[in-house]
Amino acid sequence: MLENIKSPADLSRLNTKEINALAEEIRSVLIRTVSANGGHLASNLGVVELTLALHRAFHMPDDRIVFDVGHQSYVHKLVTGRYERFNSLREYGGLSGFPRRDESVYDCFETGHASTSISAALGLARARDALGQNHHVIALVGDGAMTGGMCYEALNDAGHSHTRLIVILNDNEMSIAPNVGALSSYLTNLRISAGWQSAKRKVRRLSGVPVIGKRIYHIIHGLKKLIKSALVHGNNPGFFEALGFQYFGPINGHDIPMMEQTFEKAKECAGPCVIHVLTKKGYGYEQAEERPEAFHGTPPFYIETGNRIQTPDCPSAGHVMADTLAELAGQDQRIIAITAAMKLGTGLDHFEEKCPGKLIDVGIAEEHAVTMAAGLAAGGMRPYVAVYSTFFQRCYDQMIHDVAMQDLPVVFLLDRAGIGGEDGKTHHGLFDLAELLPVPNMTVLAPGDPQELREMIRWTLTQDHPCAIRYAKSGKVSADYHPGRQPAEFLRWKQIKNGNDIILLAVGSMIKNALEASAILNSKDISAAVIRASVLKPADHSYLAERNQNIPLVTLEEHMETGGFGEYLTGLCRENGYAGPALCLGVPDQYLQHGNHERLMKDAGLNPEHIAERVLRLIRGNKD
Repeated sequence: MLENIKSPADLSRLNTKEINALAEEIRSVLIRTVSANGGHLASNLGVVELTLALHRAFHMPDDRIVFDVGHQSYVHKLVTGRYERFNSLREYGGLSGFPRRDESVYDCFETGHASTSISAALGLARARDALGQNHHVIALVGDGAMTGGMCYEALNDAGHSHTRLIVILNDNEMSIAPNVGALSSYLTNLRISAGWQSAKRKVRRLSGVPVIGKRIYHIIHGLKKLIKSALVHGNNPGFFEALGFQYFGPINGHDIPMMEQTFEKAKECAGPCVIHVLTKKGYGYEQAEERPEAFHGTPPFYIETGNRIQTPDCPSAGHVMADTLAELAGQDQRIIAITAAMKLGTGLDHFEEKCPGKLIDVGIAEEHAVTMAAGLAAGGMRPYVAVYSTFFQRCYDQMIHDVAMQDLPVVFLLDRAGIGGEDGKTHHGLFDLAELLPVPNMTVLAPGDPQELREMIRWTLTQDHPCAIRYAKSGKVSADYHPGRQPAEFLRWKQIKNGNDIILLAVGSMIKNALEASAILNSKDISAAVIRASVLKPADHSYLAERNQNIPLVTLEEHMETGGFGEYLTGLCRENGYAGPALCLGVPDQYLQHGNHERLMKDAGLNPEHIAERVLRLIRGNKD
């Protein structure tokens, strides 16, 4: 059926039996595509009926929908004219795994980080009102994203402003038992009925009756809340109503007719409303239902078993980090690990298994995580905050104001630093050095391999100042690694390949490409030295002062050129009278798309061939 769905308008022609059949077909396509390409499966399986009901009740793209987080938009892509290209999902040049404004007119706002949808949707709604338009604006927010404080800032503003806005809370933490579903359906039918709304208005008017009016109103209103609380999973819609929202639900998020009926009533609201929808993560695929966390973001897998197709031939940096931290925690009771809803992604599930009670998961609240870590450090603990580099962007103020200014021993473990691959521009970790290098009291490290990461974590426990370690997802132990190396040896830059014509100063993950570029240059009679730079701040002044100042220096980093290590080192050399870099290679001033890591490195000009070509041009220019 999907090949005949060219736009959401085609969904309105389907009867109940056909729309349910389409839902099953969509699930098959999701499982087949994600099993081949990798991606976010469990969340999308859970919103199939919800997405179909939304597109049948509303008129996209005139009406606007903002997804939070955008990884639950796969079904939306399938029914908005992108089915023919869906097999290119997350591939280079193919469909993004997140909403993209340049990909479709149906994607009105790009979301790759959580807890942003209500704020964005409120902005779209206010723009609609300012321009005299009349369409609907919907924010589809998962209950996980509701752990982020930005959601509550937006709810507070929206409720106060009385702007017409529909917030759909996709609650996938509760399963829907038949008996509870029946009660919920009955209560929801009652709440959205014209009679109930009329009765509510009449009850409110009772408060104006002299002497006994307010008392009667409070008795009736209290009885209503008591019934509601008893029947609806103990949830508290009064929270939303206190903020100025009309509340509908909870409703079964796999019951399309019920959702359509509720959406139609919500469209009549003059102000903001919340629709509480219950869905099951991984719905319709047994393996994902049983292990929703494992299928949140998954590499390619076998459909029959759910097992991953590829086993990495090198250790995950996250697991190396977690195992090392667990080993240290067994020796030092001050160690505490912190994550912002990314226990699995950062590898801290390994740490929790070995050190129960030593991991704090704060939910999607990176800002809170960092300030709390500062409090822990001030109280005598040694906190380690594990966060993706891209999500560390949210911690900028807290990192400076709460940690660095007080010179507290908080260690930031920045996973997925560099070019992130198939998740695309919202997940590339390309800005962390620009955030960290200008900050006083901050030590910045970049391991070249997992073993060096292990040594760095051990070293941080000997320090009493803030530190950040940025590392790629995985990597092989480098050929120059020696098990007898002293833990603090990475604080000195090390020459791992000799050369007399050019020096390639490689930061962390760039060591491998630097060595390959050196081999290419050697084949062209250019002798290129390679320096392993694992500490970025403080820089190795001894090396800078003692090196041959006549040999040109080229910096290589998997980071934006602007604000990166090369730019930082240039200023440092100028200030101290050293010969600075002749060329700084990093990611140019552009956002990289999604795709295979090696292909994206080529686009950024950071593959060995491009590095060698740029160095050759530099040398030839100097000779001219």
